[in-house]
Amino acid sequence: MTFAHVLCASATYDGNFGQSCMSPAIERRGAPVEAYARIGDRKVAERGAILNPDIVVLLNPTLTTAVNIEAGMNDNGRIVANSQKDLGFSHESVYIDASSIAQRILKLPITNTTMLGAFAAATDLVTLDSLEKGVRLILARFSEQKLNLNIEAIRAGYEEVKRGQSVH
Repeated sequence: MTFAHVLCASATYDGNFGQSCMSPAIERRGAPVEAYARIGDRKVAERGAILNPDIVVLLNPTLTTAVNIEAGMNDNGRIVANSQKDLGFSHESVYIDASSIAQRILKLPITNTTMLGAFAAATDLVTLDSLEKGVRLILARFSEQKLNLNIEAIRAGYEEVKRGQSVH
């Protein structure tokens, strides 16, 4: 959910509009959830599940055994996945080992910010600058040190994808 909130807040810094929400689920840190983000050049009023997504971001690759990640995706959709290996999706996919990057930088296996950077690099829907501002806004309760580490994770995810070694 944090990923979707930061993404939508960041979109506003680029002059767009965003709306985020999550599917009804058990709310506990680390529990699998589906969160949705809509970004557009006009106000976004619709909330709720996105049945035909253009982009799916997979933070936890183990979910592929329980959920059909590609269900309902548009034919020209794209997946940005946290994985060390190709997961065999039929849609264009970008893979990044966000878990290792997060562990190295944040000292925690929390991949949200690393995947935000990867998303920005893979889609060009938000800028790196707007993500940094969005993280500062949504994660304002964090210490300056934690904010800076999360911004470092964003940049690392962005650079990893921009280098092109993770695109399949």
